[in-house]
Amino acid sequence: MNIVVASSIGAVFMGTLALVVRMKAAKKPTNARKIILPPIFMSSGALMYIEPQFRLTGAEMIEAAIVGMLFSILLIKTSKFEIRDNDIYLKRSKAFFFILIGLLVVRLVMKSVLSATIDIGQLSGMFFFLAYCMIVPWRIAMYVDYKKLFKKLHEDKQI
Repeated sequence: MNIVVASSIGAVFMGTLALVVRMKAAKKPTNARKIILPPIFMSSGALMYIEPQFRLTGAEMIEAAIVGMLFSILLIKTSKFEIRDNDIYLKRSKAFFFILIGLLVVRLVMKSVLSATIDIGQLSGMFFFLAYCMIVPWRIAMYVDYKKLFKKLHEDKQI
């Protein structure tokens, strides 16, 4: 099987998994650790850059970072928290499902187009970097919003 097709199937699987995890997460209260840990765990994937075939040029890093940060705006806009039962919950967003699917489709199209001109190793490195540059700003924004609600929740309890 073609490596581009196989990695695209993997991306669809991971996107589906992300949706399931996000839907389950909305049913339980959240905390700072649940917001901060995913990018930290994901950072171990940067070990791929030890292997020369995955290394990126400066231009590729800038391109991937810009696209990742632009994609993060959509995630930031659809990730809101609410206070319920004296806990902080991630609000379910109907748009989040469609945005995540849309980002996955855009990623698959980009991958199929770019795989004709960019080596698959470098392309993999670019998409990992893109994902990381998308997740970090999103999680920082979530953390800032969470801390605001956390402070409000604990101020209300003291009154």
